Amino acid sequence: MIRALPARAKVNLELRVVGRRGDGHHEVDTLVQAVSLHDLVELEPAPESSLEVTGLRVPLGADNLVSRALAAAGATARVKLTKRIPPGSGLGGGSSDAAAVLRLFDAGDKAPNLGADVTFFLRGGTARATGRGERLEQLPDRPGWFALAWPGIELSTASVYRAWDRVGGEGRNELFQAAASVEPALQDFAQKLGEGWVMTGSGSAFFREFGDPDSAGAAVAGLDCWTAVARAVGCWA
Repeated sequence: MIRALPARAKVNLELRVVGRRGDGHHEVDTLVQAVSLHDLVELEPAPESSLEVTGLRVPLGADNLVSRALAAAGATARVKLTKRIPPGSGLGGGSSDAAAVLRLFDAGDKAPNLGADVTFFLRGGTARATGRGERLEQLPDRPGWFALAWPGIELSTASVYRAWDRVGGEGRNELFQAAASVEPALQDFAQKLGEGWVMTGSGSAFFREFGDPDSAGAAVAGLDCWTAVARAVGCWA
């Protein structure tokens, strides 16, 4: 029997880097919001695991978070992943894909081993995340619409955090300065977007929040890049 779940994206409404830990990881304090933009994870138990991806291209193999989630759950399955969330964008697509697999196999306890954001995607909604991002305080659901824009630049989370060690950060997302130092074109992209846009996660996508879908749609109408309009989504578990 084929089972399926949407793997929703997220935006970091605010993100502060508290500092670097002794183990090399970084502590954060961030407000995370799930949004309606989503990948689709469809799986069917099988003697051996396989992964088929349609839509946006992502790396395959053992390092793919879907494959890692299957291994963590101790399961084998044929998986079809319809990829709509841009990779390397800070929208959390890979982590959300992994969380969907864990939910389908009732293996949510494995989430912390797969990445800091995976735990958030087990439930979604609105949450304050601290530690590496795995310590969650669930907050009341909040309405809202988001204009999303991605310049087509894939950023490595690890490289952005290493850059933060050198350059620090400020503003609503304290990783922006570090991300722009890794990829200078990001600074130009932010300037073209104008005021009100905020980078999500470690980049490279940006969002702007609105009270209605029409205003969000108007904000992306003239942009020459990947764009989407998404609504805030409450807890799903």
